[in-house]
Amino acid sequence: MPTELTEEEMRRALFGGAQASAPVEVHAQTVSYGIPNLAKVVPIQEHPKRKVPRALPPKLRVTLTVGNEFEGERKTFTHDVDTLSTLLAEQEAIKAAKKKFRYVETISVEPLT
Repeated sequence: MPTELTEEEMRRALFGGAQASAPVEVHAQTVSYGIPNLAKVVPIQEHPKRKVPRALPPKLRVTLTVGNEFEGERKTFTHDVDTLSTLLAEQEAIKAAKKKFRYVETISVEPLT
């Protein structure tokens, strides 16, 4: 869309009309680009936010056999841990069992439901 504007007209268009000058006739051309008229935009009403129930923290149950004699009586010891890492869960359970028992053997590490 070629338009012939003088330097003075461009300055007025960009920086405002600080200087009063003779009115210039500009012929506006209406060009249709095939864009449909858009409907009036209605703002969306926001719904109050619902409180989302928190998920329970991930837990693992470690089952150990423990005892104070090497080949003596064994007891089953279970320990619940708040982690997803089976290695960390096993280490924490063994550490807790070693406080009371001398010999510790891991049986299983299972997720709690």
